[in-house]
Formats: sequence, C-alpha cells, structure tokens
Amino acid sequence: MRRAPPAVVVVTLAPLLGGAAQPARTPPELDAMGWRKAEWTGIRPAEFQATPSGGVRISAQGQGSFIARPLQGAPACLAWRWRVDAGPPATDLTRRGGDDRAIAIQIGFAGFGPQAGFTTRAQHAVAQASVGELKLPRSLLAYVWGGTGQEGRGRPSGFFSSPWTPGISMIRVLRPAESPRGQWMEERVDLGADWRAAFGASEVPPVLELIISADVEDTGARLDAQVEGIRLVPCR
Repeated sequence: MRRAPPAVVVVTLAPLLGGAAQPARTPPELDAMGWRKAEWTGIRPAEFQATPSGGVRISAQGQGSFIARPLQGAPACLAWRWRVDAGPPATDLTRRGGDDRAIAIQIGFAGFGPQAGFTTRAQHAVAQASVGELKLPRSLLAYVWGGTGQEGRGRPSGFFSSPWTPGISMIRVLRPAESPRGQWMEERVDLGADWRAAFGASEVPPVLELIISADVEDTGARLDAQVEGIRLVPCR
C-alpha cells in the first residue's frame, strides 16, 4: 500500500490534537530536520523557526499551530530544555475554550489506553484508513508549559484528560504559566512510567511521534519561546 505524504500524516494527526487542520509551509531548515508544519482551521498560524543550535523557536501573537516528526522506538526517558520569554497568562487547561498554553510537547504511542471507547476507536480507524500502512498514534502524553499548575492536582500522576480528546490525550503541567521567564529549564520524563500512570495500564506501547504545539489564540497573548535538545535517552 502506498505510504502517505508527510503533510497528509501531519493533518491526519490533527483530530487527535483537538481540531481540524491543513498543511502549512514548513521552513526549509525545519523541513531538513524532519519536521512538518500544520495550522488549525480558523486560527492564524504561529511561526516556527529552526535555531542555530538545532532547536525550534516559536513566535506568535494570538495564534496557534503545531509541527510534528517521527520519534520511533521503545519507551525510554525523553529529555529536552525549553524557555519562555513571553507567553500567555495562566488559563484552566481542563476546560474547552480559553485553554491557552505557551508550549506542549506531545508524544504519540502505538497503542490505545483503556479509556479509549468504541467511538474514539472508530474515529481513529477512519483516520488510519486514510493514511494506509503508516501507523498513527493511538494515545498521547502531553507535557505543558502553561496553565495554573492546579490541573491534575489530587491525582498521584499529575496527569489529567484533555478536554478536547478524552480517552486519547493525557496532559501534565510541568511548568505553570507563571514560571520564571527568560530562563532555560531542563526536563527529563520517563515515558513508560508516565504512560502507565496516565492511562492505568501496564503494557506500554512503542513511541511513534513527536509534536510541538503552541496556542495563544484565545487570550491574544504574545508568545516567544524555544525548545531544543529533544531526545530519547536511557532511564537510569
């Protein structure tokens, strides 16, 4: 079966991320790094640029969009560093509408979590059929810079269900919106342990996809942020 073009794959991911989307022009430097850009329908796209260090810089003013690339392998630890020089105020990420955040690092997995019901699985099957043999993520973990920091409170894992894609996406706030600006923050997360904690299942599926998204459309805020050094590393 014919493999789907990368732009089609990115747009097919859009329903899993909370909305319809269409391909956008990917800057050549990001294209060379394997990224593909897409924009959500009805929302002006944020600007993604490659940095001299091989990272990604995001600029926006009341805009939002995302980039994606393959990240395949067994679940390990994911490491990166990021900084926000300007971003949205704290918003409630558990509610639809007004749930702006500076950056979300999302990891797609090959298997469903037990919360995925019949409707979710049927919708995913339609999306999967449109891209042929390329496997689309069936569950996602999202690590966010944004929100109040109270989301997920009371749950030992700190993860909470996305209001847009319940059963598919689980979110954890790593850095609330009021975290210090203009400082690099180092992160390391255990994808296997987090998937088990977030979805309540013991068998962790393989990793498939890496997505970086930004959304300041509701608040109209200015965004200036960077992410770099994203990589899978052994968990010690």
